[in-house]
Amino acid sequence: MTSENLSSEAEDVLDEIEEQGVDFLRLQFSDILGTPKNVSIPAEQAEKAFDEGIYFDGSSINGFVRIQESDMRLEPDPSTFAVLPWRNSEKVTSARLICDVIDTSTGEPFPGDPRRVLQNAVDRANEMGYTVNAGPEPEFFLFEEDEDGNATTTTHDSGGYFDLAPKDLAQDVRGDIIYGLQEMDFEVEASHHEVAEGQHEIDFKYDDALTTADNIVTFRSVVRAIAAQHDLHATFMPKPIPRINGSGMHTHLSLFTEDGENAFHDDDDELGLSPTAKQFLAGILEHAPALAAVTNPTVNSYKRLVPGYEAPVYVAWSDVNRSALIRKPAARVPAASRIEARFPDPSCNPYLALAALIHAGLDGIESDLDCPDPVRENIYEFDEAKREEYGIETLPSNLGEAVDALEADEVIMDALGEHVSEKFVEAKSQEFEEYLVEVSEWEIDRYLEKF
Repeated sequence: MTSENLSSEAEDVLDEIEEQGVDFLRLQFSDILGTPKNVSIPAEQAEKAFDEGIYFDGSSINGFVRIQESDMRLEPDPSTFAVLPWRNSEKVTSARLICDVIDTSTGEPFPGDPRRVLQNAVDRANEMGYTVNAGPEPEFFLFEEDEDGNATTTTHDSGGYFDLAPKDLAQDVRGDIIYGLQEMDFEVEASHHEVAEGQHEIDFKYDDALTTADNIVTFRSVVRAIAAQHDLHATFMPKPIPRINGSGMHTHLSLFTEDGENAFHDDDDELGLSPTAKQFLAGILEHAPALAAVTNPTVNSYKRLVPGYEAPVYVAWSDVNRSALIRKPAARVPAASRIEARFPDPSCNPYLALAALIHAGLDGIESDLDCPDPVRENIYEFDEAKREEYGIETLPSNLGEAVDALEADEVIMDALGEHVSEKFVEAKSQEFEEYLVEVSEWEIDRYLEKF
């Protein structure tokens, strides 16, 4: 007998738990830096989790609360239920529910919960009459493990962009990852070997911003878990190997109106972009230096953001080349009109990154910002004088500069909220200070296993 307080969606999940023979539930959430956390409970406790929530000690989570204000509650979102596509050695079946974090002292959503930060951005867009859609293209490397099971930087294959077997030895691994994602209801659109040896990309269909952020967190977990089954280490570290292409997470964005029309499309525009789209685009360009701290949040991120490796460093946009920060992809139908932010990387907290991008774009609309002309030349070939002539600035060259830009940008600081912005700046400033007194081996030690 179920509680009368449960929603129909929660009751459906309880039925599915029974049908699928689920043994344990992982109640998942993320800390401020984007590291997934989870509390595991027996499946028999699912009804209690939906009805009362599950309590935990928030003082143990990076950037959450102090020890004297530690009680937090997890409220599972029933729409995020998914059975995990692997079992442990005891053949135990587990499922995942992504949770919202509640501050027990107020009964309100905890402002330090990254998922809440993104929900606030979505709510702002909704108030302006828009739904935000996002589609990511996360890249990652597959590395061999040593005899002790530790990650190395030895690539699993010697393939290149779109290569086929036998050079692309990871084709079977990608296949298993795709099957696992599909079991979790992902709609995978494409997968291929990327430019660098051992580098791969799997693209899944766009969705609303909150679902997309949930999917990115899930995607990273699935990729790493299935790679481990093949005795490989999957890393989303932006630049694990010097002097080759790094891993990005190009992010496609669009706004839809309440009647389901794409607010970014305009048949009368040469490029098919509406005034709203150009204002949104201008907002991202305006706030790009501050955004970089959130979308490219590690010291290692800025080893990727250098000219010569297909990563954008110049604050401009284009419809024909990939050297600019933002690209306008070709659209076969009006509903597909969108912009592509090419600077984010997969080490970011997707909730915070999408929230910051959305707020920047919405600020462009509300401030009626003028969009500069697209740059159709290869900006990598510009000298400093020509960049000045075009008014093209560059992204911050390191994490320290990016954090300084973030602190100076009220719009993006407000987008993160007082709690998150304070803790995020504190953590990233400390990270950069540590880097300044260390040598490059520090980057491998810190990021290779983490991302």
